[in-house]
Amino acid sequence: MESVNNKLFIFTLLISCFFIISNKYPLFHLVKPSSIIFVESKLHTSPLRSNTTIPRLAYLISGSIGDGERIKRTLKALYHPLNQYVLHLDLETSDEERNELVKFVKREVLFVNVKVIERSNLVTYRGPTMVSNTLHAAAILVKEGGEWDWEYRAKPIIIDPGLYSLNKSNVFFVEPQRSVPTSFKLFTGSAWMMLSRPFVEYLLSGWDNLPRTLLMYYTNFLSSPEEYFQTVVCNVQEFINTTVNHDLHYIAWDNPPKQHPHYLTMDDYREMVDSNAPFARKFRENELVLDKIDSELLGRKPDGFVPGSWFGGTNVTNITWLRPGSGAERLTSLISGFLSDKDFHKKHCL
Repeated sequence: MESVNNKLFIFTLLISCFFIISNKYPLFHLVKPSSIIFVESKLHTSPLRSNTTIPRLAYLISGSIGDGERIKRTLKALYHPLNQYVLHLDLETSDEERNELVKFVKREVLFVNVKVIERSNLVTYRGPTMVSNTLHAAAILVKEGGEWDWEYRAKPIIIDPGLYSLNKSNVFFVEPQRSVPTSFKLFTGSAWMMLSRPFVEYLLSGWDNLPRTLLMYYTNFLSSPEEYFQTVVCNVQEFINTTVNHDLHYIAWDNPPKQHPHYLTMDDYREMVDSNAPFARKFRENELVLDKIDSELLGRKPDGFVPGSWFGGTNVTNITWLRPGSGAERLTSLISGFLSDKDFHKKHCL
């Protein structure tokens, strides 16, 4: 992990809150009913952690116009009743598509741990709106999500129209340039990350005001999602040594690399699996390789859930009986590789 020019990929090994965009897909699975809640206000304090040692994940699955079906498929591939989920379709999405997602969640009796952000945020994918959307979901998960464990060089000032407009449009640059700050160091890295619950709570409460200070600083940055969280975690003593340089994704680039990674197909399947990464991006909707992942890695039937001892066909049964499979073995190998690096403890926030 390096400041300014090098990449910081955040992943807390013990506990993390998982944030996911809808064009990625899981490569393997690790393993008192209430009405569905659509959260905007009247949030409640999270209960204390129970005695179970099974880690619980919280996911943000977010998409834009036309991503409704992808979100549904991703949710079913990721679903487990111990986890928590927040779904979001941004403001560019039609009311019809958003309402269909709401109905989809309401119809499924298992989805008592799935929440939908009804009042959508505008997300421009350049500038700070992705950060604000992530923090919005984090606040919902902390307040209403029940138990879960796991969530450089100065640049030209930019103005993101998404901060004040109802429509997406390009950011624009203004003068003058800003100098490098002296009260904190800047870091950059992947926009895909896992964040621990303690760190997420720190972002929201910010007992020393640093998260809010940096949020204002990164308001006028083009690549805020790749810098805000990394800069916060690497400027707080309690969290510096909780970082690992990996974003848990398999991503393939053309040669020579283009601006964006190429869409994954059947040709990438074996390399994806051999990478041991639990997630990959990006895929076209209904790409054939997704069906292969479903059938061969997840054991999931079309439009079905990933099978497990928790699901008795129509109702939840034993949610704490987990039988690690080959996917768990691959993830263990990946994480063991991080920890066995002889210089592992020297690579936090360099």
